[in-house]
Amino acid sequence: LQLPRFVAKQIADWVYNKRVRSIDEMSNISLKNRERLKELFEVGFSAPAEAAHSVDGTIKYLYRVNENRFVEAVYIPDGERATLCVSSQVGCKMNCLFCMTGKQKYTANLTANEIVNQILALPEFERLTNIVFCSFTGIFAPSTESEISRLRPMEERISSALSFMYSSSSSLTS
Repeated sequence: LQLPRFVAKQIADWVYNKRVRSIDEMSNISLKNRERLKELFEVGFSAPAEAAHSVDGTIKYLYRVNENRFVEAVYIPDGERATLCVSSQVGCKMNCLFCMTGKQKYTANLTANEIVNQILALPEFERLTNIVFCSFTGIFAPSTESEISRLRPMEERISSALSFMYSSSSSLTS
């Protein structure tokens, strides 16, 4: 697109901090550049397809990642803490019975956008203090260099989006 570097920071601020749903809302980006962006990109989040509420406050959200595939993110409130467990893969090798993602045969890794969407589209987004990643070959942390390298570019995007939530008592991954 040949846009100045500072425009990337402006776009990140609009998308991750101001949470705009349209490129037209990015008022500090020139009209010409907004038109160029609209030719190639869409802005916004895909809301969860379903939500299942538990008596303890836990909420399982089902996100559509393509026509026939879904992943699950689980919001777990606990006093002043609120944790979100996000999926990083379509399907999982563990086959946990309580998890929709685990019930599907592993078929693919999610894109960074599909993972970030589970976080930013969460209705309780403002309450989050912790994020954990599930479905990394069936364990709760990345287990291979390829999985770790997939997280590196995403970590900066997420930390930008969640920068106001960082404290000594919160973490990006566990």
